[in-house]
Parts: sequence; structure tokens; C-alpha cells
Amino acid sequence: MRSLDILSGALSAGFVVVCGASYAACLALGRLRDSRRLMHTAWLAYAGLAFSTLLLANALQLHGGWWLLVATMLIGYGLLPHAIWHLSAATHVKNERG
Repeated sequence: MRSLDILSGALSAGFVVVCGASYAACLALGRLRDSRRLMHTAWLAYAGLAFSTLLLANALQLHGGWWLLVATMLIGYGLLPHAIWHLSAATHVKNERG
């Protein structure tokens, strides 16, 4: 593994964390405040997450089944926060009714 691969792997891993946190925060705030701007920002952060994840996989020289794992993780991280939001909202509605 070359030094450039290690550097790009470390930088893209950092961007994965930052973009993932930004996506989750903007998604939650966008839903709470009913803000289209924050929802669009959340999707931009997700695009950054996807891009940096693909860069990380490339820098780590992943092959074969590892790409399937990366794709599965990206799909899951794109869908699960929405499912968790709906589950939480349903739970709060149920608790408010008594």
C-alpha cells in the first residue's frame, strides 16, 4: 500500500464520519423544523458520505464482496434514519394519546 493510499484512506474516513453525522443531524433537524433547506442539506451530506465511502473503499483496495458490503452499508445508512424517524414519531403519537 502506497503512502498516498494511506493518506487518502485516512482523509476519506474522516469525511465519512463528518458527512454521516451531518446527514443525521440535518435530517433530524429538517424533520423537526419541517425545513426543506435542511432536508436538501441532509441529502447533500449523504452524497458526500457516499462519495467519501467509495473513495475509502478504493483507497483500501477493496475487491469483490467488499464492494457489496460497502453498497449495502450505504443503502442501509440512507434508509434506516428515515425508518427510525417514523418509528419514533409513531411512538410519540401513541404516548400522547395515553
